[in-house]
Amino acid sequence: MTHEPDAVLVIVPAWNESRNVGNTVREIISSSAAYHVAVIDDGSVDDTGDVARAAGATVLRLPFNLGVGGAMRTGFTYAQRKGYRRVIQVDADGQHNPADIDRVLAGLETADISIGARFSDVGDYKVKGPRRWAMVVLARIVSRVAKTSLTDVTSGFRAANEKAIAQYVSYYPAEYLGDTLDSLVVACHAGLSVTQVPVAMRPRAHGNPSQGPVGSTIYLARSVMALGLAVLRRPRHASRSEETA
Repeated sequence: MTHEPDAVLVIVPAWNESRNVGNTVREIISSSAAYHVAVIDDGSVDDTGDVARAAGATVLRLPFNLGVGGAMRTGFTYAQRKGYRRVIQVDADGQHNPADIDRVLAGLETADISIGARFSDVGDYKVKGPRRWAMVVLARIVSRVAKTSLTDVTSGFRAANEKAIAQYVSYYPAEYLGDTLDSLVVACHAGLSVTQVPVAMRPRAHGNPSQGPVGSTIYLARSVMALGLAVLRRPRHASRSEETA
């Protein structure tokens, strides 16, 4: 271990976020000396990595774009190798407020995975139309899998303890929505516990959301399909136990 035992690794996956990532890193670092920031530069073609490094982050650069799933698995592997016992994901675009990191981390006192939920009567975050319908359906299904009430299973603002870090290093999907839905379902299948805490989201600092009405409709169909595959996927630990039975 190369750091103090209570240190927290804040993983920031970033793809072409040079306009946002510097301020995000500075905000995180100024929030607590215990927060160590690792920016996963996911094959950016701008100067995301240089900006993040100048702001004080450790930068792990991927040679090409792997998506959030690939970036996060890289971050979890780094966390495990460096001996971090707690990890939290914070998006590079400024929507996740570093002031809420402690709140999300506190959820790890009772669970292996803690989600910063956007729909828990805190803040004014609003989603309408097909995207909102998808989020409601997905939350209900995953709540059954997790055996606890969840309202925001697609939130990327989530923390993991040492047990969850090991699970994510072993398996962290890279396909569509794998970083949120699939990773959560597989973790539940592996026996990990999940909780959520209310957080308020902020507007994206720079750039525009990637989905309009058409994109939201496509999101609805793809997310339901992704969750169906995740729920039906045969848990690896179950297969091993059957082989030894």
